[in-house]
Amino acid sequence: MNTRRQFIVTVAGAAVVSSNAGAAESKTEIRYSMNPTPPKIGPHTGTLDVFVQKLKTQGEVPLSFLNDEHADLATWKAKARAKMLELLHYSPETCEPQAEVISRKDCGDYIREEIRFNTTPVFRVPGTVLIPKALTKPAPAVVLLHSHGAYYMWGRERELEGDDVHPTLIEMRESYGKKAIGTEMVRRGYVVISIDMFFWGERRMVLEDDPPEWKERPSGISSESVVKFNQRSNASEQLMGRTLLSAGVTWSGILAWDDLRTVDYLATRSEVDPQRIGCVGHSVGGLRSAYLAALDDRIKAAVVCGWMCSFPNQLAKHVRNTIGHSKIIPGIYRLMDHPDIASLAMPKPLLVINGIQDPLFESDGVRAAHEKLTKCYAKAGVPEHFKGIIEERPHEFNAERQADAWAWFEKWL
Repeated sequence: MNTRRQFIVTVAGAAVVSSNAGAAESKTEIRYSMNPTPPKIGPHTGTLDVFVQKLKTQGEVPLSFLNDEHADLATWKAKARAKMLELLHYSPETCEPQAEVISRKDCGDYIREEIRFNTTPVFRVPGTVLIPKALTKPAPAVVLLHSHGAYYMWGRERELEGDDVHPTLIEMRESYGKKAIGTEMVRRGYVVISIDMFFWGERRMVLEDDPPEWKERPSGISSESVVKFNQRSNASEQLMGRTLLSAGVTWSGILAWDDLRTVDYLATRSEVDPQRIGCVGHSVGGLRSAYLAALDDRIKAAVVCGWMCSFPNQLAKHVRNTIGHSKIIPGIYRLMDHPDIASLAMPKPLLVINGIQDPLFESDGVRAAHEKLTKCYAKAGVPEHFKGIIEERPHEFNAERQADAWAWFEKWL
């Protein structure tokens, strides 16, 4: 069975076959598997895993709040957050958002705005804002962070209702209990904002010789064509990641700073109570939610679904389809494990949801991450501000867990 991130790339290798001076050249097609089926047994890196296991961090990492040397929460947060920001290798120049509303639509009980705003002088980011129509005063707001899903043709639209929703987007919502969760949230009284990640949706990678339908995304584009575009984009993630690193920045840095600047913009909206902003995401949206809560104290409550694990546990068999360039902060894992990064959110309330049947994460590493977060919040003196849910479920943000998330926001926002 193919995984959600499995693909094949074909290249033409020139094999010259010549028996005499006048012989014609023949081309031999060579197929290289860029992400082959993992071995049925043993580690994915085979005989080299023995060295990887010796190279990985052993014992407690230095910048974990659980180390005895870190007694004061504020002092530790300042030190650990500064190191995370340094290792993101991306500190863009600040700028005014210069926001504009492209369109505004009455959706019955809420208003939907399509917007553009600057997150840096380089990036002008497309987004959607949902506003409850019944507002009489500034309301709580939520930054909704879309997933990866090896689906690149559209980004934020998978989380939102809209006109002419493509059938492939409806399929994407299977992991959301067939719900557009942005709509679920705005109908509960939250102002909702969602942007396209770099490399997704309106910010997808389009090549000069791509077919017009890949450039224009017409509503009638065939599902087969969408699948082919997504496969090409998946195959190009390695190229994009290496290119960004060669430019001296990290993909994870771009994602984190775009999300931070989204909070900047959201706080300027008259409909929003800036003291009641939360964030939520599933899959890589969950990773983004953890980063945003860790780096921005304006976030008052966060939900992380489907992306929490202790990284050392991932190395043998759970990197291939899980940890791409967009999720790596070079060098940080010798100082902090992923749950340590998430614990930078303390003392704000944090809900973390994982399915133990999720093949993307090693199950003992999931349990270890939840245990560490429990201990961190207890040491910080706010054990009630962390809740972890691990259930016998696959990689999904189902209706039951969404109900937990909305109850979490209702309690804390």
